[in-house]
Amino acid sequence: EMNSFTNNNIEKIYITGEKKLTGSVNISGAKNAALPLMALSLIINRDFNLYNVPDLADTRLMFDLLFDLGIKINWKKGNLNFDGKPKKDEASYDLVRQMRASILVLGPLLASKGSAKVPLPGGCAIGSRPIDLHVMVMEALGANVTFDGGFIISSLSNEGLKGGVINFPKVSVGATESAIMTAVLAKGQTKILNAAREPEVTDLANCLNKAGADIKGVGTEVLIINGVKELNQVSHSVVSDRIEAGSFAIASSITMGNIEINNINPKNLTEFINILKLTGTKVEMFNNSMNVSCSQRPKPHNVGTDPYPGFPTDLQAQYMALMAIADGKTLIKETIFENRFMHVPELMRMGAKISINKQEAEIYGVKKLKGAKVMASDLRASMCLILGALAASGTSEIDGLYHLDRGYENLEDKLTNLGAIIKRSNEL
Repeated sequence: EMNSFTNNNIEKIYITGEKKLTGSVNISGAKNAALPLMALSLIINRDFNLYNVPDLADTRLMFDLLFDLGIKINWKKGNLNFDGKPKKDEASYDLVRQMRASILVLGPLLASKGSAKVPLPGGCAIGSRPIDLHVMVMEALGANVTFDGGFIISSLSNEGLKGGVINFPKVSVGATESAIMTAVLAKGQTKILNAAREPEVTDLANCLNKAGADIKGVGTEVLIINGVKELNQVSHSVVSDRIEAGSFAIASSITMGNIEINNINPKNLTEFINILKLTGTKVEMFNNSMNVSCSQRPKPHNVGTDPYPGFPTDLQAQYMALMAIADGKTLIKETIFENRFMHVPELMRMGAKISINKQEAEIYGVKKLKGAKVMASDLRASMCLILGALAASGTSEIDGLYHLDRGYENLEDKLTNLGAIIKRSNEL
Protein backbone atom coordinates (compact mmCIF):
# COMPACT_ATOMS: atom_id res chain seq x y z
CA GLU A 1 0.00 0.00 0.00
CA MET A 2 2.83 2.43 0.73
CA ASN A 3 4.90 3.70 -2.21
CA SER A 4 8.56 3.40 -1.33
CA PHE A 5 10.55 6.61 -1.47
CA THR A 6 13.20 6.58 -4.16
CA ASN A 7 16.74 7.67 -3.50
CA ASN A 8 16.32 11.33 -2.65
CA ASN A 9 20.03 12.00 -2.48
CA ILE A 10 20.35 12.24 -6.23
CA GLU A 11 16.86 13.40 -7.13
CA LYS A 12 16.08 17.02 -7.80
CA ILE A 13 12.92 18.91 -8.64
CA TYR A 14 12.90 20.97 -11.84
CA ILE A 15 10.36 23.77 -12.15
CA THR A 16 9.74 26.06 -15.10
CA GLY A 17 8.03 29.14 -13.72
CA GLU A 18 5.62 31.90 -14.80
CA LYS A 19 2.57 29.63 -15.09
CA LYS A 20 -0.66 30.84 -13.47
CA LEU A 21 -1.88 28.05 -11.20
CA THR A 22 -5.61 27.34 -11.52
CA GLY A 23 -7.96 24.57 -10.44
CA SER A 24 -8.64 22.80 -7.17
CA VAL A 25 -6.50 20.94 -4.67
CA ASN A 26 -7.36 18.60 -1.78
CA ILE A 27 -5.36 19.23 1.37
CA SER A 28 -4.00 16.22 3.29
CA GLY A 29 -4.17 15.49 7.02
CA ALA A 30 -1.74 17.49 9.17
CA LYS A 31 1.65 15.91 9.81
CA ASN A 32 1.91 17.80 13.11
CA ALA A 33 -1.42 16.39 14.29
CA ALA A 34 -0.89 12.87 12.94
CA LEU A 35 2.38 12.27 14.82
CA PRO A 36 1.07 12.78 18.39
CA LEU A 37 -2.21 11.04 17.46
CA MET A 38 -0.25 7.99 16.28
CA ALA A 39 1.67 7.99 19.60
CA LEU A 40 -1.69 7.54 21.40
CA SER A 41 -1.61 3.90 20.25
CA LEU A 42 0.76 3.35 23.20
CA ILE A 43 -2.07 4.17 25.65
CA ILE A 44 -5.23 3.33 23.62
CA ASN A 45 -4.66 -0.40 23.46
CA ARG A 46 -7.78 -1.74 21.75
CA ASP A 47 -8.81 -1.13 18.17
CA PHE A 48 -7.76 2.49 17.69
CA ASN A 49 -8.51 3.90 14.21
CA LEU A 50 -7.03 7.02 12.64
CA TYR A 51 -8.27 8.36 9.30
CA ASN A 52 -6.87 11.06 6.98
CA VAL A 53 -3.25 10.21 7.92
CA PRO A 54 -0.80 11.69 5.37
CA ASP A 55 1.75 9.33 3.80
CA LEU A 56 5.04 11.13 4.58
CA ALA A 57 8.57 10.27 5.64
CA ASP A 58 7.72 11.45 9.18
CA THR A 59 4.48 9.46 9.57
CA ARG A 60 6.29 6.35 8.27
CA LEU A 61 9.05 6.85 10.80
CA MET A 62 6.46 7.08 13.57
CA PHE A 63 4.81 3.93 12.16
CA ASP A 64 8.18 2.11 12.31
CA LEU A 65 8.90 3.41 15.81
CA LEU A 66 5.54 2.20 17.19
CA PHE A 67 5.74 -1.10 15.31
CA ASP A 68 9.22 -1.64 16.78
CA LEU A 69 7.77 -1.06 20.27
CA GLY A 70 5.32 -3.90 19.64
CA ILE A 71 2.12 -2.17 18.47
CA LYS A 72 0.24 -4.04 15.72
CA ILE A 73 -0.55 -1.59 12.90
CA ASN A 74 -2.45 -1.93 9.66
CA TRP A 75 -2.00 0.99 7.22
CA LYS A 76 -4.33 1.25 4.23
CA LYS A 77 -4.47 4.43 2.13
CA GLY A 78 -4.55 7.00 4.90
CA ASN A 79 -6.39 4.77 7.37
CA LEU A 80 -4.47 3.28 10.29
CA ASN A 81 -5.69 0.64 12.71
CA PHE A 82 -3.66 0.12 15.89
CA ASP A 83 -3.95 -2.77 18.32
CA GLY A 84 -2.08 -4.10 21.33
CA LYS A 85 0.19 -2.76 24.07
CA PRO A 86 3.86 -1.80 23.76
CA LYS A 87 6.06 -4.84 24.47
CA LYS A 88 9.24 -2.99 25.41
CA ASP A 89 10.09 0.34 27.02
CA GLU A 90 13.08 1.33 24.86
CA ALA A 91 12.62 3.28 21.62
CA SER A 92 14.92 2.53 18.69
CA TYR A 93 17.92 4.88 18.41
CA ASP A 94 18.08 4.42 14.61
CA LEU A 95 14.51 5.67 14.22
CA VAL A 96 14.46 8.39 16.89
CA ARG A 97 17.62 10.09 15.62
CA GLN A 98 15.89 10.76 12.28
CA MET A 99 12.99 12.76 13.69
CA ARG A 100 12.58 15.17 16.59
CA ALA A 101 8.89 14.37 16.98
CA SER A 102 9.96 10.93 18.29
CA ILE A 103 10.15 12.57 21.72
CA LEU A 104 6.32 12.36 21.67
CA VAL A 105 6.49 8.63 22.58
CA LEU A 106 8.21 9.38 25.92
CA GLY A 107 5.07 10.22 27.96
CA PRO A 108 2.71 7.57 26.53
CA LEU A 109 5.43 4.89 26.86
CA LEU A 110 6.03 5.90 30.48
CA ALA A 111 2.27 5.83 31.19
CA SER A 112 1.92 2.41 29.58
CA LYS A 113 5.05 0.61 30.82
CA GLY A 114 5.96 2.52 34.00
CA SER A 115 9.38 3.24 32.51
CA ALA A 116 10.69 4.61 29.23
CA LYS A 117 14.10 4.86 27.59
CA VAL A 118 14.10 7.26 24.64
CA PRO A 119 17.24 8.40 22.79
CA LEU A 120 17.82 12.15 22.54
CA PRO A 121 16.08 12.98 19.25
CA GLY A 122 17.63 14.20 15.99
CA GLY A 123 15.74 15.68 13.03
CA CYS A 124 15.41 19.25 11.82
CA ALA A 125 18.25 21.68 11.66
CA ILE A 126 16.16 24.47 13.17
CA GLY A 127 17.99 25.74 16.22
CA SER A 128 18.37 23.81 19.46
CA ARG A 129 14.69 22.97 20.10
CA PRO A 130 15.43 21.75 23.62
CA ILE A 131 13.65 18.76 25.11
CA ASP A 132 13.93 20.21 28.62
CA LEU A 133 10.21 21.10 28.67
CA HIS A 134 9.30 17.45 27.95
CA VAL A 135 11.49 16.41 30.89
CA MET A 136 9.86 19.07 33.07
CA VAL A 137 6.45 17.51 32.23
CA MET A 138 7.54 14.00 33.26
CA GLU A 139 8.99 15.26 36.55
CA ALA A 140 5.90 17.34 37.35
CA LEU A 141 3.79 14.17 36.97
CA GLY A 142 5.91 12.12 39.36
CA ALA A 143 8.59 10.56 37.15
CA ASN A 144 12.26 10.25 37.96
CA VAL A 145 14.30 11.32 34.90
CA THR A 146 18.01 10.77 34.26
CA PHE A 147 20.27 11.06 31.19
CA ASP A 148 22.66 8.27 30.34
CA GLY A 149 24.55 7.38 27.17
CA GLY A 150 22.43 9.65 24.99
CA PHE A 151 19.16 8.30 26.42
CA ILE A 152 16.42 9.99 28.43
CA ILE A 153 15.59 7.41 31.08
CA SER A 154 12.35 7.88 33.01
CA SER A 155 10.81 5.69 35.68
CA LEU A 156 7.93 5.78 38.14
CA SER A 157 7.66 4.88 41.82
CA ASN A 158 5.01 2.36 42.91
CA GLU A 159 2.48 5.18 43.05
CA GLY A 160 2.68 5.64 39.29
CA LEU A 161 1.87 8.89 37.47
CA LYS A 162 0.31 11.57 39.68
CA GLY A 163 -1.45 14.75 38.61
CA GLY A 164 0.47 17.99 39.07
CA VAL A 165 0.74 21.60 38.00
CA ILE A 166 2.71 22.27 34.82
CA ASN A 167 3.44 25.94 34.20
CA PHE A 168 5.27 26.32 30.89
CA PRO A 169 7.84 29.15 30.81
CA LYS A 170 7.15 29.48 27.08
CA VAL A 171 4.51 28.18 24.69
CA SER A 172 5.57 24.82 23.26
CA VAL A 173 3.38 22.69 21.02
CA GLY A 174 5.35 19.47 21.53
CA ALA A 175 5.64 19.84 25.30
CA THR A 176 1.92 20.66 25.63
CA GLU A 177 1.14 17.47 23.67
CA SER A 178 3.50 15.52 25.93
CA ALA A 179 1.76 16.90 29.00
CA ILE A 180 -1.73 16.03 27.70
CA MET A 181 -0.78 12.47 26.69
CA THR A 182 1.01 11.77 29.98
CA ALA A 183 -1.61 13.31 32.28
CA VAL A 184 -4.74 11.60 30.92
CA LEU A 185 -4.00 8.34 32.80
CA ALA A 186 -2.32 9.93 35.85
CA LYS A 187 -3.99 9.70 39.28
CA GLY A 188 -5.79 12.92 40.17
CA GLN A 189 -5.89 16.30 38.49
CA THR A 190 -3.32 18.01 36.28
CA LYS A 191 -3.36 21.71 35.51
CA ILE A 192 -1.45 22.90 32.43
CA LEU A 193 -0.77 26.65 32.32
CA ASN A 194 0.48 28.55 29.25
CA ALA A 195 -0.57 25.59 27.07
CA ALA A 196 -0.17 25.79 23.28
CA ARG A 197 -3.51 26.42 21.51
CA GLU A 198 -2.62 25.17 18.02
CA PRO A 199 -5.37 23.29 16.13
CA GLU A 200 -3.14 20.19 16.18
CA VAL A 201 -3.09 20.27 20.01
CA THR A 202 -6.87 20.72 20.05
CA ASP A 203 -7.22 17.75 17.69
CA LEU A 204 -5.20 15.54 20.04
CA ALA A 205 -7.30 16.57 23.07
CA ASN A 206 -10.56 16.02 21.15
CA CYS A 207 -9.48 12.50 20.15
CA LEU A 208 -8.56 11.67 23.76
CA ASN A 209 -11.87 13.01 25.07
CA LYS A 210 -13.70 10.77 22.57
CA ALA A 211 -11.69 7.86 24.03
CA GLY A 212 -12.93 8.65 27.54
CA ALA A 213 -10.29 11.13 28.79
CA ASP A 214 -11.43 14.14 30.84
CA ILE A 215 -9.74 17.24 29.42
CA LYS A 216 -11.34 20.64 30.03
CA GLY A 217 -10.41 23.99 28.49
CA VAL A 218 -9.55 22.50 25.09
CA GLY A 219 -8.31 25.25 22.76
CA THR A 220 -7.41 27.64 25.61
CA GLU A 221 -4.15 28.26 27.44
CA VAL A 222 -5.32 26.56 30.65
CA LEU A 223 -6.06 22.84 30.47
CA ILE A 224 -7.53 20.89 33.39
CA ILE A 225 -7.12 17.13 33.09
CA ASN A 226 -8.77 14.70 35.48
CA GLY A 227 -7.02 11.34 35.21
CA VAL A 228 -9.05 8.30 34.13
CA LYS A 229 -8.35 4.57 34.68
CA GLU A 230 -8.25 3.60 31.02
CA LEU A 231 -8.97 4.78 27.49
CA ASN A 232 -11.52 3.13 25.23
CA GLN A 233 -11.70 2.20 21.55
CA VAL A 234 -11.96 5.29 19.33
CA SER A 235 -12.01 6.32 15.67
CA HIS A 236 -10.76 9.76 14.74
CA SER A 237 -10.00 11.72 11.57
CA VAL A 238 -6.77 13.79 11.58
CA VAL A 239 -7.35 17.56 11.27
CA SER A 240 -6.46 19.03 7.88
CA ASP A 241 -2.98 20.51 7.33
CA ARG A 242 -3.32 24.29 7.66
CA ILE A 243 0.34 24.77 6.68
CA GLU A 244 -0.14 22.88 3.41
CA ALA A 245 -3.32 24.93 2.81
CA GLY A 246 -1.42 28.19 3.43
CA SER A 247 1.38 27.05 1.12
CA PHE A 248 -1.11 26.49 -1.73
CA ALA A 249 -2.77 29.83 -1.01
CA ILE A 250 0.63 31.52 -1.52
CA ALA A 251 1.16 29.43 -4.69
CA SER A 252 -2.01 31.04 -6.04
CA SER A 253 -0.94 34.57 -5.01
CA ILE A 254 2.63 34.34 -6.28
CA THR A 255 1.59 33.03 -9.74
CA MET A 256 -1.45 35.35 -9.97
CA GLY A 257 -3.59 32.24 -10.17
CA ASN A 258 -6.97 31.05 -8.94
CA ILE A 259 -7.05 27.97 -6.70
CA GLU A 260 -9.86 26.31 -4.80
CA ILE A 261 -8.40 24.75 -1.64
CA ASN A 262 -10.54 21.89 -0.30
CA ASN A 263 -10.74 19.68 2.81
CA ILE A 264 -9.73 22.44 5.26
CA ASN A 265 -11.09 24.55 8.10
CA PRO A 266 -10.29 28.15 7.05
CA LYS A 267 -10.86 29.32 10.65
CA ASN A 268 -7.55 27.64 11.55
CA LEU A 269 -5.81 30.13 9.22
CA THR A 270 -7.56 33.36 10.22
CA GLU A 271 -4.46 35.49 10.92
CA PHE A 272 -2.64 34.25 7.80
CA ILE A 273 -5.68 34.87 5.58
CA ASN A 274 -6.10 38.40 6.96
CA ILE A 275 -2.51 39.21 6.08
CA LEU A 276 -2.75 37.58 2.64
CA LYS A 277 -5.77 39.82 1.90
CA LEU A 278 -3.77 42.89 2.93
CA THR A 279 -1.18 42.02 0.24
CA GLY A 280 -3.94 42.23 -2.40
CA THR A 281 -4.99 38.60 -2.69
CA LYS A 282 -8.71 37.80 -2.84
CA VAL A 283 -9.85 35.05 -0.44
CA GLU A 284 -13.37 33.64 -0.30
CA MET A 285 -14.02 31.35 2.66
CA PHE A 286 -16.55 28.51 2.88
CA ASN A 287 -17.22 25.85 5.52
CA ASN A 288 -14.46 23.50 4.50
CA SER A 289 -12.80 25.18 1.56
CA MET A 290 -11.53 28.54 0.35
CA ASN A 291 -10.93 30.14 -3.00
CA VAL A 292 -7.71 32.13 -3.37
CA SER A 293 -7.09 34.33 -6.41
CA CYS A 294 -4.81 37.20 -7.29
CA SER A 295 -4.48 39.55 -10.25
CA GLN A 296 -1.77 41.99 -9.12
CA ARG A 297 1.77 42.16 -7.83
CA PRO A 298 1.64 41.75 -4.02
CA LYS A 299 1.69 44.79 -1.74
CA PRO A 300 4.22 44.54 1.09
CA HIS A 301 2.93 43.77 4.58
CA ASN A 302 5.10 43.31 7.68
CA VAL A 303 4.58 40.22 9.83
CA GLY A 304 5.91 38.72 13.04
CA THR A 305 5.50 35.03 13.78
CA ASP A 306 3.70 34.10 16.99
CA PRO A 307 2.17 31.04 18.65
CA TYR A 308 -1.36 30.23 17.49
CA PRO A 309 -3.62 32.12 16.80
CA GLY A 310 -0.78 34.38 15.53
CA PHE A 311 1.03 34.16 12.19
CA PRO A 312 2.52 30.62 11.97
CA THR A 313 6.31 30.20 11.95
CA ASP A 314 5.68 27.27 9.57
CA LEU A 315 4.40 29.73 6.92
CA GLN A 316 7.11 32.35 7.39
CA ALA A 317 9.46 31.03 4.66
CA GLN A 318 6.60 30.67 2.16
CA TYR A 319 5.35 34.21 2.91
CA MET A 320 8.88 35.51 2.36
CA ALA A 321 8.86 34.06 -1.18
CA LEU A 322 5.72 36.13 -1.88
CA MET A 323 7.21 39.30 -0.36
CA ALA A 324 10.35 38.80 -2.48
CA ILE A 325 8.31 40.05 -5.47
CA ALA A 326 6.22 42.60 -3.54
CA ASP A 327 5.98 46.21 -4.61
CA GLY A 328 8.07 47.67 -1.77
CA LYS A 329 9.91 46.72 1.42
CA THR A 330 8.70 44.13 3.98
CA LEU A 331 9.92 43.31 7.49
CA ILE A 332 9.52 39.74 8.72
CA LYS A 333 10.27 39.04 12.37
CA GLU A 334 10.79 35.43 13.49
CA THR A 335 10.10 34.94 17.21
CA ILE A 336 9.66 31.16 17.48
CA PHE A 337 12.84 29.47 16.22
CA GLU A 338 16.25 31.10 16.26
CA ASN A 339 17.58 29.55 13.07
CA ARG A 340 14.70 29.97 10.67
CA PHE A 341 16.13 32.11 7.88
CA MET A 342 18.18 29.39 6.20
CA HIS A 343 16.13 29.83 3.02
CA VAL A 344 17.31 33.44 2.59
CA PRO A 345 20.66 32.86 0.80
CA GLU A 346 18.94 30.39 -1.55
CA LEU A 347 16.09 32.80 -2.35
CA MET A 348 18.78 35.42 -3.05
CA ARG A 349 20.27 33.09 -5.68
CA MET A 350 16.95 33.58 -7.49
CA GLY A 351 17.48 37.34 -7.41
CA ALA A 352 15.64 38.23 -4.19
CA LYS A 353 17.00 41.23 -2.26
CA ILE A 354 17.02 40.43 1.46
CA SER A 355 19.07 41.52 4.46
CA ILE A 356 19.00 39.85 7.87
CA ASN A 357 19.59 41.37 11.27
CA LYS A 358 19.33 38.72 14.03
CA GLN A 359 15.67 37.66 14.11
CA GLU A 360 14.46 40.14 11.50
CA ALA A 361 14.59 39.97 7.72
CA GLU A 362 14.15 42.99 5.44
CA ILE A 363 12.89 42.08 1.98
CA TYR A 364 13.17 44.62 -0.83
CA GLY A 365 10.70 43.43 -3.43
CA VAL A 366 11.95 42.86 -6.98
CA LYS A 367 9.72 42.74 -10.08
CA LYS A 368 10.68 39.19 -10.96
CA LEU A 369 12.70 36.26 -9.66
CA LYS A 370 14.93 34.28 -12.01
CA GLY A 371 15.29 30.49 -12.08
CA ALA A 372 18.41 29.14 -10.36
CA LYS A 373 19.99 26.06 -8.80
CA VAL A 374 19.08 26.04 -5.11
CA MET A 375 19.32 23.75 -2.09
CA ALA A 376 16.58 23.20 0.53
CA SER A 377 17.84 23.30 4.14
CA ASP A 378 14.67 22.29 5.97
CA LEU A 379 11.03 21.39 5.38
CA ARG A 380 9.41 24.84 5.08
CA ALA A 381 12.45 26.29 3.28
CA SER A 382 11.97 23.68 0.54
CA MET A 383 8.41 24.96 -0.03
CA CYS A 384 9.64 28.57 -0.05
CA LEU A 385 12.05 27.73 -2.90
CA ILE A 386 9.36 25.85 -4.84
CA LEU A 387 7.06 28.89 -4.55
CA GLY A 388 9.84 31.19 -5.72
CA ALA A 389 10.53 28.87 -8.67
CA LEU A 390 6.84 28.78 -9.66
CA ALA A 391 6.91 32.57 -10.13
CA ALA A 392 10.44 32.86 -11.55
CA SER A 393 11.40 33.21 -15.21
CA GLY A 394 13.21 30.19 -16.61
CA THR A 395 13.84 26.84 -14.94
CA SER A 396 14.97 26.19 -11.37
CA GLU A 397 16.64 23.08 -10.02
CA ILE A 398 15.88 22.32 -6.34
CA ASP A 399 17.99 19.92 -4.31
CA GLY A 400 17.49 18.56 -0.77
CA LEU A 401 14.16 16.82 -1.38
CA TYR A 402 14.32 14.65 1.71
CA HIS A 403 12.93 17.63 3.61
CA LEU A 404 9.99 18.03 1.26
CA ASP A 405 8.92 14.40 1.60
CA ARG A 406 8.86 14.87 5.38
CA GLY A 407 5.89 17.22 5.18
CA TYR A 408 4.07 17.49 1.84
CA GLU A 409 2.07 14.58 0.43
CA ASN A 410 2.03 14.15 -3.38
CA LEU A 411 3.25 17.70 -3.90
CA GLU A 412 4.33 17.30 -7.54
CA ASP A 413 1.00 15.71 -8.52
CA LYS A 414 -0.97 18.44 -6.77
CA LEU A 415 1.04 21.20 -8.46
CA THR A 416 0.95 19.51 -11.87
CA ASN A 417 -2.85 19.30 -11.63
CA LEU A 418 -2.90 23.07 -11.10
CA GLY A 419 -0.85 23.65 -14.26
CA ALA A 420 2.70 23.86 -12.89
CA ILE A 421 5.57 22.59 -15.03
CA ILE A 422 7.36 20.46 -12.45
CA LYS A 423 9.21 17.19 -12.53
CA ARG A 424 11.27 15.12 -10.15
CA SER A 425 14.21 13.35 -11.67
CA ASN A 426 17.86 12.47 -11.25
CA GLU A 427 18.63 13.96 -14.64
CA LEU A 428 17.04 16.76 -16.64
